[in-house]
Amino acid sequence: MAPVLAYLLLTYAVAAVPFALVVTTLHGGEQDVRTAGSGNPGATNAARLYGWGIGGLVMALDVAKGAVPVLIARLLWPHLDPWLAAVVALVAFLAHVFPIYLEFRGGKGVATAAGGMLALAPLPTSIAAGLWLGILALTGRSSVAALGATFAMVGLTLWLSPTLLPLMLGLGVAILITHTPNLRRLWRGQEGKVVRPVRWSRTPTASGQQVLDEAPAGPGAPLPSGWPQSA
Repeated sequence: MAPVLAYLLLTYAVAAVPFALVVTTLHGGEQDVRTAGSGNPGATNAARLYGWGIGGLVMALDVAKGAVPVLIARLLWPHLDPWLAAVVALVAFLAHVFPIYLEFRGGKGVATAAGGMLALAPLPTSIAAGLWLGILALTGRSSVAALGATFAMVGLTLWLSPTLLPLMLGLGVAILITHTPNLRRLWRGQEGKVVRPVRWSRTPTASGQQVLDEAPAGPGAPLPSGWPQSA
């Protein structure tokens, strides 16, 4: 068991690396993700402060630090109880939320939890990721997307990977707890948006005369009698 315990400690040490702070610092940013924006050292706040190019890189790294330790554990100890991989995923999640390098004040853990679940249950996690993207596009709020995808993931895990349901329930409750401040802001209508939500609207069709008047050449001659003059 000593190698397994050593591996769990190594997983914590690696997964506790605050990639949001590391990437934005190497980028040369002047805004500290721990104090600016939402004050959360995670991918969403990095995107809020530096754009989705930086935020996407941070998210990929946070997903990787949940997925890679699980995949390596399954390769190193294929003969052990499959729950070892689940424990590794849980340790990676806790390391992100409670990183020793930031005095145990880390991110919300959604991307790292998704990475661990992706390595354990690719199909339900991929479906939940698609739902996350859809909810984010519709609402513009990362917290709403994260919570919606998490709740969906619980149902998807029950349906497609029931043996992992206890792990997903634990991760779901933990994610709900880490999003308590977001829930309060949502209740008060103060939760900010990280992307512009998709909007569908029906705009009136311009009249033929309006099209001519707004053309690059400027106003033209009036349309013949009987043509629509206004929208």
